[in-house]
Amino acid sequence: MNNPEHGIAGFRLTEHTWMTELGNWIDAISPDGRRAGALLFDARLIGLPGVRERVVAAVLTDQRLVLGGLTGLIPVADVVAAGDQVWLLTGQAVSPTLADLLTTAPIEPAGAASALAETAQTLIALHAAGVTHGSVHPGTVVVTSEGAALLSERGLSDAIRGLVSPPERDAAGWAALARGLAASFVAWAPQAAQLFERAAGLAGTLGLAAARGALLAEQASLPGGTIGREGLARAARGRSAFAQPPAHAAAAALPPLPRDEGDIVTLLAPGRVWPGHPAPGQSGPGQSGSGQSGPGQSGSGLAGPEQAGRSGAVQFGPGVSTQEQRPATTAEQIWRSGRPEADTVQRGGGGAGGRRVRAARSRRWRTIGSTALFAVIMVGAILAWFRLSDAPDLAIGSVDVKVAKKSYGCDATALVTGVVVTNGGSGVITYEWHKNLDDEVVKGTLQTRSDQTSYQLPLRWSLNGKATAKATATLRIVSPEPARTDKVSFTYKC
Repeated sequence: MNNPEHGIAGFRLTEHTWMTELGNWIDAISPDGRRAGALLFDARLIGLPGVRERVVAAVLTDQRLVLGGLTGLIPVADVVAAGDQVWLLTGQAVSPTLADLLTTAPIEPAGAASALAETAQTLIALHAAGVTHGSVHPGTVVVTSEGAALLSERGLSDAIRGLVSPPERDAAGWAALARGLAASFVAWAPQAAQLFERAAGLAGTLGLAAARGALLAEQASLPGGTIGREGLARAARGRSAFAQPPAHAAAAALPPLPRDEGDIVTLLAPGRVWPGHPAPGQSGPGQSGSGQSGPGQSGSGLAGPEQAGRSGAVQFGPGVSTQEQRPATTAEQIWRSGRPEADTVQRGGGGAGGRRVRAARSRRWRTIGSTALFAVIMVGAILAWFRLSDAPDLAIGSVDVKVAKKSYGCDATALVTGVVVTNGGSGVITYEWHKNLDDEVVKGTLQTRSDQTSYQLPLRWSLNGKATAKATATLRIVSPEPARTDKVSFTYKC
């Protein structure tokens, strides 16, 4: 088997690696010298029942969509198994991502608008094909050396969870992306920030097509008056060597690694047999009787458990097999048959023999009950973990402070309101209100929710006495970092 420290299935692995919820991504070089990517799935996730099959089905769906002319997705070259490891190999680099670019320096509004318009178009095409992405965020938007924005990890998050995300989830992820970009332009490109905020709002109410249409129709709000990829391309090339076009001479000098097909097995081979799936030509869950596959189905002609059982081994491809299947345990046979073993082997009678059978049956059912209860607890824990891992870290998009009136008279109470926009993450906001006419600092905290992005922080400021003064209220967001502030002023005359 190829040493995973250096390569896998002919793909050479580099030193640049980063973690995601799926596992470990690594920049790689394909056998023909092109920039590529390799994802080593987290063994704890890919080993869950049914996950490997769903991942393969999602990849096969992607390949059919790409062959059908859909652009905007990172193409998947293969999914391979190497012992207990499962790797996803891409035909194009998966770095830098929009998240990478945002951590180094603000990108230009024209490039941000280009990325939003292109990802919206890709999502619209996916939804028209009957599938969704399921995990749209800056870490799944890849920027190429030409400044194009491509989506990676399409369907993989859903495949691991065993879910099918609705289009509204993609729209919400895109809207959060737009709001995050808007927050970075508030200070120096406010019109662009307002445009992105409007597009985010349209995505949640009228859909992605309306949001994309607003971006294209209101390009005049951007510095320079037009959407363009140039700034995004420069940022990508400056951030990652894998956003550089490959040198052909260097590519030719890289011979492919030897491929030991006895240890490294492609999971996309036409002859692949999955236990528990119907045989070719038969219909089953997730497949139509006509033999045609819809979005999210593998459509690869998968053989059923009877055929695998007759062969004594699970076939991955011509001449390649795994170890012999173990026989089912007694508990598994009982579970599958749906009746106690005593009823199929020996009918309970009277006397000592009957009592022994009844006692054995009682023990078996207690064991099965305990196993089922444990399985329910584990499923609940896994689902809770998925929900927690799916929630983004809380981040502040913008802070805006307003006052009900610009002028107040004697012994008045001014109502000041701070509006805080977040990325939809769940967490705690810590804030402070500062008043310039006294030393009092009003401190507070706010618990945010994953289904809400806008919050109001009110301040009631009571003023009295005879005076004429300019009052200024300043809201400071202490956490999450970085700290943000905004203020508003009004006049007190008495």
